Amino acid sequence: MQQISPVNRACGTCTLCCRLPDIDALDKPANEWCRNCIEGQGCRIYEQRPQLCRDFLCLWMTDEGLSPAWDPAQSHMMIYRQGPQITVLVDPDFPDMWKREPYAQQLSSWARQPGTTGQYVIVFVGDAVFKVD
Repeated sequence: MQQISPVNRACGTCTLCCRLPDIDALDKPANEWCRNCIEGQGCRIYEQRPQLCRDFLCLWMTDEGLSPAWDPAQSHMMIYRQGPQITVLVDPDFPDMWKREPYAQQLSSWARQPGTTGQYVIVFVGDAVFKVD
């Protein structure tokens, strides 16, 4: 697996990665707070957190080309790459954020970029799943 280093950014008060994804190692369903998360502060078991949590960095932390608008604490979205797929997990408290600007235009642009294996953007909002064209 390719190791991606973070750009000069910090999570700050964002804890969306403790809420939006499902984390099997912690028996945590999607869109529910992890029992180990202190909302707005971070993980109370940080030193003992599972490897999946240790390895994860959202696109905000790794892509210096993303503007401040993409800070998950502001955009209410957590974005990451999985091979040719860009996955967008939207905070269900803000279900239409991905349809607003500057997000909608950028997501469409990513979906239209040619890639060697094809690139696509999938948006998850609660139980709903959308493919961006």
